[in-house]
Amino acid sequence: MAHVPNSAEQYEKMIGTPIPQLVSSLAIPTTISMLVTVIYNTADTYFVSQINKSASAAVGMVYTLMAILQAVGYGLGMGAGSLISRKLGEKDDDAAERYAVSAFVAAILAGAVVGWGCLAGLKPILRALKCTDTMLPYAVPYAHWILLAAPVSCASFVLNNTLRAEGESTLAMWGLGLGGVLNIVLDPLFIFTLDMGAGGAALATAVSQVVSFVLLLMFFLTGRSIVRLRLRIVSRHFRDYWLIFTTGLPTVCRQGLGSVASAVLNMQAVLYGDAAVSAITIANKLYVFVRNLVIGIGQGFQPVAGYNYSAGKRRRAWQAFWFSSLVGTVLCTVCAIVMAIFARPILWWFCSDAEVVRIGAETLRFSCIVLPLLAVSTFVNQLYQCLGYRTAATFLASCRQGIFFLPAVLLLPLWLHCAGVEMSQPVADLLTFVISMPFLAAFYRHHIRGHAE
Repeated sequence: MAHVPNSAEQYEKMIGTPIPQLVSSLAIPTTISMLVTVIYNTADTYFVSQINKSASAAVGMVYTLMAILQAVGYGLGMGAGSLISRKLGEKDDDAAERYAVSAFVAAILAGAVVGWGCLAGLKPILRALKCTDTMLPYAVPYAHWILLAAPVSCASFVLNNTLRAEGESTLAMWGLGLGGVLNIVLDPLFIFTLDMGAGGAALATAVSQVVSFVLLLMFFLTGRSIVRLRLRIVSRHFRDYWLIFTTGLPTVCRQGLGSVASAVLNMQAVLYGDAAVSAITIANKLYVFVRNLVIGIGQGFQPVAGYNYSAGKRRRAWQAFWFSSLVGTVLCTVCAIVMAIFARPILWWFCSDAEVVRIGAETLRFSCIVLPLLAVSTFVNQLYQCLGYRTAATFLASCRQGIFFLPAVLLLPLWLHCAGVEMSQPVADLLTFVISMPFLAAFYRHHIRGHAE
């Protein structure tokens, strides 16, 4: 069995390894994990799009419910992860383990309540989201399997973030990656060979999530992780769960508002027909593809920042932020150029409907204009969150798909019609970047400048 460093060895690695080498060693596996996740989510969109545009639009409608589950899982996972990395930096292993196991149990329970609760009222919920009669036959079976697997899905987020927080992102990569590859294989089998349609894509996702969960859990049960999952130390104090929740609140806001944003976006797009919903869904999947790669890089620098900041090595935390920002900005710029040039061929690959391609390519090019700004604004938010500055992190997390997006998606179509729906997210991203800059300057001025290590 491969050697897994203990907490003392990991501490020395975190505060002694050169920042580019350290961040890269953690960011590469997390980025690969996000890449695989996005690929199999995009694979769902691709294979379902081969059925018809109503099926593709239905996936976009169900994404609102998926975003709620992600808010629960990621919120608990990121909250626990931030606390774990800081406690390990303070050499408080017992507290790190307590937060890990408490978040794990909370994720299973919360996933059951939210996922199965939505499942009980599925059709009325989809109707409230403006799911049309042509979309509903595809949306119901797709949502069914996604919601049924909610406890496992939420718990997997916590296990993943625990491994990343302790600096074992390679193990997290294997857990997510193998499940993702399985999903890509199962999609065409369930959708076409077994003739399960859109429900087959969701079943493939659910099966893959269960496989990932089992693999991740085995890493903990077989001693491959630094943090151990000992159920007997699960916290019985409300304050621990409140601290996990409030630390993860920026993620909850980000993902929760993502659910609201998705619902409002679909409600606005459906006014222009199924083709508009399908096109914007596909274009947004491609944009999210790049965004998730950026988040993967950020999840590589967060434990580095948390360890070093808590250990008094503030300038190393700052160096981790800037190295990640440079790499992320270069990645976003290259992706923006490629997607802008090949927007129509990319959309044709997903769907051959001319109207879907036209609207989708236009949406994608609007996104490409602001894509190079995405990394820095994302990492400013992640920096505040991983170091425990909850109020500022929550505000920044609320900007992109809440404070700026909701007015944009409601007001721009009044003057620009469908184009206003298409450009609402890029406008929100631009404003989020602008508001992030004063927060970045303030962080440097108050926490980095003049600090001697």
